[in-house]
Amino acid sequence: MKVVSLIIFLLIYVFSPVWSQEKKYSIVIKGGHVIDPKNNIDGIMDVAVAGTPGGTDGKIALVAKNISPELAVQVVDARGMYVTPGLIDIHVHFFWGTDLQGTYRNGPNGLQADGFTFRSGVTTVVDAGSSGWKTFETFKKQTIDLSRTRVLAMLNIVGEGMAGGKYENSLEEMDAAKTAEMAKKYPDHVVGVKLAHFSGHNWTPTDRAIEASRLADIPIMVDFGSADPLLPLEELFLKKFRAGDIYTHCFGGNSNNSGKGRESIVDVTTNKVKPYVLEAQKKGVIFDVGFGGASFLLAQGQPAIKQGFYPNSISTDLHTGSMNNAMKDMNNIMSLFMAMGMDFKSVIAASTWNPAREIKRPELGSLSVGSDADIAILNVRDGKFGFYARDGKIQGKKRIETEMTIRAGNIVYTLNAMVDPVNVPRPAQR
Repeated sequence: MKVVSLIIFLLIYVFSPVWSQEKKYSIVIKGGHVIDPKNNIDGIMDVAVAGTPGGTDGKIALVAKNISPELAVQVVDARGMYVTPGLIDIHVHFFWGTDLQGTYRNGPNGLQADGFTFRSGVTTVVDAGSSGWKTFETFKKQTIDLSRTRVLAMLNIVGEGMAGGKYENSLEEMDAAKTAEMAKKYPDHVVGVKLAHFSGHNWTPTDRAIEASRLADIPIMVDFGSADPLLPLEELFLKKFRAGDIYTHCFGGNSNNSGKGRESIVDVTTNKVKPYVLEAQKKGVIFDVGFGGASFLLAQGQPAIKQGFYPNSISTDLHTGSMNNAMKDMNNIMSLFMAMGMDFKSVIAASTWNPAREIKRPELGSLSVGSDADIAILNVRDGKFGFYARDGKIQGKKRIETEMTIRAGNIVYTLNAMVDPVNVPRPAQR
């Protein structure tokens, strides 16, 4: 009997099916079309996530063909879908709060991060100047420390942050040294300096923001207000900006020749991207979408895309005033740019790896082995879809929809439950 038992044991050991092996991965994503711009991956591949669900690993373990599903606790069926790095939105406003006078600073115009990121495949955001050096630590305590979304920040050159014109048009509020000091105190969280909403023909706010960014060795993001006469973009791009500095709302402006307000990058007479804009992008100036509630014009975006001038990064400017307007979310804006003629791979690059480099976080925005398993699984629907802006509408044939989002190795959003099993133990919610 002992001999028979030993033979049976050896047969089971040698010829046992794969499912009897130890589970090596928490998740294996099967059969999706992987697009990873950093690593030049564009094809049908599987992706494995290390660790156990809810564990402390949550890293990319392997990207390869034919990873055995038997080695995973959870298996995701991604056939017919695209698997990309988690999307990175570098222009949001998430400093929500109870100060009714605070607008985007600890006020009613901000949004709570986790309610508006994962359902769009977004795993990392940058709050674009809602807080300044006086209010950043409150923002960190209320939002950064409490969010499962990775929330980074650009400090407003205005000490209070985006708290309305009383503060945002005050030169006394713009302190380069104190802004840089706060940025250097929190290098893991602060990735840039923001200038926004100042109205007036005055370069002082720009100069102070650039000085703060220089002292902290981080980029600046500029959102021009209005001026009469306007502040020329050619001077901003070619004389003020350094390589790596960011111009957001790049397809906004007046789109006219009034000579006041905010200049646009497409010449309305020739319908061509202005030569100095092309020179600036070649120099390394970053052009970011920042769609917002009214900061994008089809009259600017369409001719630019048609000429091959693509934004470096796609972002939403997500807040209460834009989320139910033309903007909606990252997926809608990505789809809009496809409708205007931007190819899908470029759209993914502008939503993942490009913004990661822009904020000097090269460990993000890819599916590199060993990196945090931040993953978006996207479905690209075919059909007849409409997109609009404040100056009109266009039709498109494709719409991007998020099927699943994985953040740090855990499934945080799934639309159609394309995972087996669906429910596994999770860490306690913060």
